Amino acid sequence: MRKDAVMSPETPVRTLTLGHSPDPDDAFMFYALAADRIETGELRFEHILQDIQTLNERALREELDISAISVHAYASVLDKYALLPCGASMGDNYGPMIVAREPFAPEALKSKRIAVPGRLTSAFLALKLYMRGDFDHIVVPFDEIMDAVKAGRADAGLLIHEGQLTYEAEGLACIVNLGEWWFEHTNGLPLPLGANVIRKALGKPMISRLNRILAESIRYGLEHRQEAVRHSLQWGRGMSHEMADTFVGMYVNELTLDFGERGRAGVERFLHEAHAMGFIPAPVALEFAE
Repeated sequence: MRKDAVMSPETPVRTLTLGHSPDPDDAFMFYALAADRIETGELRFEHILQDIQTLNERALREELDISAISVHAYASVLDKYALLPCGASMGDNYGPMIVAREPFAPEALKSKRIAVPGRLTSAFLALKLYMRGDFDHIVVPFDEIMDAVKAGRADAGLLIHEGQLTYEAEGLACIVNLGEWWFEHTNGLPLPLGANVIRKALGKPMISRLNRILAESIRYGLEHRQEAVRHSLQWGRGMSHEMADTFVGMYVNELTLDFGERGRAGVERFLHEAHAMGFIPAPVALEFAE
């Protein structure tokens, strides 16, 4: 049902800001909202599309009502935002990867300069856990990392988003798949990458309502998959429909509808290890919206 079908003329409209990345999986998740496919009553959503590092930084300033965020960055906004149980992007034995112009042993990464998509990204934190410490790196917009590697500005690059599927066509070689490493390292937990957070200041009744609406948007996309994938291709950067469908399937699935026990355990382990190694300043007690 279209949301305008249930609006009475007297109902005041309330607009909420919704930040997400300009990539196919986030576009797929929020398709039903963007295209008015589900009922939201008087609520409207201003979709703000920015790269994940920018969204992380905006969350630090509490600028958006609802936002995609790196699980890494969530550790820094606990006082402002709660995690939504829907909307997670998890790498279940796959995920961000290190690529280079030519293959080399993973141990050699310690002597390489690596292009990364942002220091607050979960991919960056996962790489720090893998490397067990800091490493030489430069920050490059996520969609320019492969170009930076090919041009020699960096010896290797940390890929997120659809680069995980297209790096071979760009003539690059995978050195480490961090999702596979994490799966083995944790005996089968998914690697937590992105999540949705919501401002605590909105209050519990509104937070509960928005949680239901966002979950319904994700469910609508999964139940109308081809329609939602066609919409997501606007942000596919040249991806075919088939490749976009594959990418969406990697990061929008049952774990996206709800973290579940495995997803929550993955987040807890990820942030616990990060704190134990001194990469985040304090222990994190997960606070999920209801």
